[in-house]
Amino acid sequence: MKFTLSWLRDHLETDAPLEAIADRLSMIGLEVEAVDDPAAALAGFVVGEVVAAGPHPNADRLRLCTVETGSGRYDVVCGAPNARAGMKGVFAPAGLVIPGTGAKLKKSKIRGVESTGMLCSERELGLSDEHEGIIDLAGDFAAGTPAAEALGIGDPAIEIGLTPNRPDCAGVRGIARDLAAAGMGTLKPLDLSPVEGSFASPLEWRRDFAPGEGDACPFVVGRSFRGVRNGPSPKWLQDRLIAIGLRPISALVDITNYVTFDLARPLHVFDADKLAGHPTMRFARAGERVAALDGRAYDLDPSMTVIADDRAALAIGGVMGGETTGCGDDTTNVFLEVALFDPVRTAATGRKLGILSDARYRFERGVDPTSALWGAEIGARLILDICGGEASALTMAGALPDHARKLRLRKSRIATLGGVAVADGAAGRILGDLGFGIEDEGETLAASVPPWRPDIEGEADLVEEVLRINGFDAIPAVPLRAATAVPGAAWSQAQTRRGRVRRALAARGLTEAVTFSFMAGETAEAFGASSLRLANPISVDLAQMRPSILPNLLDAAARNAARGMSDIALFEIGPQFADGGSRQSQAAAGLRVGGTAPRHWAGIRAEVDAYHAKADALAALEAAGVPAHNLRIGDEAPGWYHPGRAASLMLGPKPLARFGEVHPAMLERFDLRGPAAAFEVLLDNAPARKASRGSARPMLHLAALQPVERDFAFVVDEATPGAALATAARGADKALIADVALFDVYRGPELGAGRKSVALCVTLQPREATLTDADIEAVGARIVAAVSKATGAVLRG
Repeated sequence: MKFTLSWLRDHLETDAPLEAIADRLSMIGLEVEAVDDPAAALAGFVVGEVVAAGPHPNADRLRLCTVETGSGRYDVVCGAPNARAGMKGVFAPAGLVIPGTGAKLKKSKIRGVESTGMLCSERELGLSDEHEGIIDLAGDFAAGTPAAEALGIGDPAIEIGLTPNRPDCAGVRGIARDLAAAGMGTLKPLDLSPVEGSFASPLEWRRDFAPGEGDACPFVVGRSFRGVRNGPSPKWLQDRLIAIGLRPISALVDITNYVTFDLARPLHVFDADKLAGHPTMRFARAGERVAALDGRAYDLDPSMTVIADDRAALAIGGVMGGETTGCGDDTTNVFLEVALFDPVRTAATGRKLGILSDARYRFERGVDPTSALWGAEIGARLILDICGGEASALTMAGALPDHARKLRLRKSRIATLGGVAVADGAAGRILGDLGFGIEDEGETLAASVPPWRPDIEGEADLVEEVLRINGFDAIPAVPLRAATAVPGAAWSQAQTRRGRVRRALAARGLTEAVTFSFMAGETAEAFGASSLRLANPISVDLAQMRPSILPNLLDAAARNAARGMSDIALFEIGPQFADGGSRQSQAAAGLRVGGTAPRHWAGIRAEVDAYHAKADALAALEAAGVPAHNLRIGDEAPGWYHPGRAASLMLGPKPLARFGEVHPAMLERFDLRGPAAAFEVLLDNAPARKASRGSARPMLHLAALQPVERDFAFVVDEATPGAALATAARGADKALIADVALFDVYRGPELGAGRKSVALCVTLQPREATLTDADIEAVGARIVAAVSKATGAVLRG
């Protein structure tokens, strides 16, 4: 939004300087983006009267001028053909920087004659490209008058960045109202008195909408004019439009543009003689086309509001007028349109057609609904004053929307919500100056919201208005109170855990994948059947939240295999939606397909199996801080694993991971050739890590004594897992036993039916003294006793 200082002073009685106004605008939320003060660039340039002009003694095309500036006379060598005695131009003394060239003017001798200044052309002042002669000022300006004043360019322009919630400030009067409330002056009254019509309008508004669609244009006002003269607009009006970047066109068009920026009230004028029948508000018909005022033709659809006559659509409602009914120099009869348009439909129409007009900018943000009435009076008064003629009585269609709203503001909320206490009575005064109707009810203010503020919806908005006008800089800076002087960790324990698991799996040769958190419904049914469906999916194949990460990894592996990748190792850490989609949980899943090493004459290639997946799962759990030696093996595994080749890792009753070979049916579903082994670690089930005393690593203890290994073979029931024996053996002496490894399982007829032999290798690590035979025998006895008690095993003879 751009305006000039003199334009602002049409609405604001103020003596405040430009800098104070610009600073205050930013402090009340109307951020100033630019201030263009042409007078500042011409500081030092003055009106100079040429009191004498004669030929240069040493050059035919140069003239020697004597210039009076009010403070002295200067000799100027000038090459302009229009330099003559008696004229007044713009004089620049030595020492100034010429705006058009950026050069600093110096005293110099030109063909032997000293020149102490310069008479400037328009191009040298940066006003235009004209440079055939020097500026010849018209008007009775005394010598020494500032050049900006004589040129009529001394009016600074201010541009503010307007937020979408402030449609009232899309007009100069709204900005003046805010400044007046902020103490920068007094808002001048606006003449909204009705203009008496001298005849009945021959054109009357019609609205042609189906039931329930009338909100596209709920209310429209118009009036006819006859005998107008549509010549150039007055200089003051042209200057204002040029200052904000608009091109003057004609008096009638310039008036509508002026009211748009002055009062945030878009208007439109039709050449009444070009209308066929009464103007009608309706939706566009399929195939309709409008030639707009920007010189382009637009294809319309039935969602767009148009203004039409009996023949065709003439203008795009709320966006742009049409060329066929535009006003020209020969226009004598005019019809003025002042309408209300639905903001949402207006915005949608503008986006579809790619039109960003000044009218659309205001309508899509919401205009003052009462402006449909007073806008017709303001527009009529300007047309009659500038173009003459006669105005008709008003013609209307529809009904003015109900805009009355009353909100209550608890005075205490200004301090509790806004953080600053304002003086008693200040809140009511501020809101009253902003146009709110105020009733003081003691501890509460009842505020009637003005029609030009559609953004005010609740008590918090009223608090914001008071704080804004009181000054955001008046809110004290209060430091946040820290709970402790030591800052907390940047990552939560769960985030840290995921990072450690990620590094551990990457170190084992798996590549991290990042896949969608949703999948096809059929796939979800096969992996736990998440019932959480997307309301607006990207595609049918991505319509349901994933109950497991694994199917996405299988799909990624299948795509890689189709492109010639033989050995694939992937993992992903992210959310999955188990328990029928009712709960999101964090999990880490991994998949290996093919072998563990490439085919090579020097290496042994091993195809992946459940044990590779188990090792990956254990590595992930250890990285997550789970004591792997305390885990027990469970035979429960989901149906997408191969039966008999899958298991789970449990800590107490909770399953922490499941692993195994992928079921052949699942490999066939994904068109993936095996072998394939996978694991899933349920990170949310892992116990929280104990609080660390610091970030330092624990002390490294290196044993100086030789470890001792002893083998034990136990006969146990077939159903007893080997991990149970290893766990029992490890617990026999936690200080001395460093490791327990299962290295052999044997089944034979001599052991008996349903029996097996499990061989364990136990590593004993002495810390203080070398173990004697008696020490080793004592530890061995404790191991045998612990295993026998826990599993019923007997030492094999």
